[in-house]
Amino acid sequence: MRFMVIVQGTAEAERELKAEDQEALAAMGRFNEEMVKAGVVLAAEGLHATSKGARLSFGAGGKRTVIDGPFTESKELVAGFWLLQTKSREECIEWMKRAPFEPGTTLEIRQVHEAEDFAAADPTGEIRAQEKRQREKIASR
Repeated sequence: MRFMVIVQGTAEAERELKAEDQEALAAMGRFNEEMVKAGVVLAAEGLHATSKGARLSFGAGGKRTVIDGPFTESKELVAGFWLLQTKSREECIEWMKRAPFEPGTTLEIRQVHEAEDFAAADPTGEIRAQEKRQREKIASR
């Protein structure tokens, strides 16, 4: 089972990294290395502050609106993520309980859809076959 673990952003996560962040980064690096050695990490990344980002909104009639960051008005920002492969949701939660975060950090854990989840909506298998080809192409890069 694959799980997306989303690190919710904070005011602290929105600032630029500084020398005093070295210890926290080293602790996170050790935690990530442990998960890599266990074979559960598929991807893991931290994100730059929203001041370097943009939001794209899709409106009626094909209208697209781009809004440049920062998004300080938003209460639910994403600071980073892991994509993990574990045997169960409980195993994923147990790994994340060990993450070296400061008090106040919140993680959201969501299971990633697998091709089989779409069987009822794809009776011919055409959409699932297309997704399989896409995943294989991505993996070959």
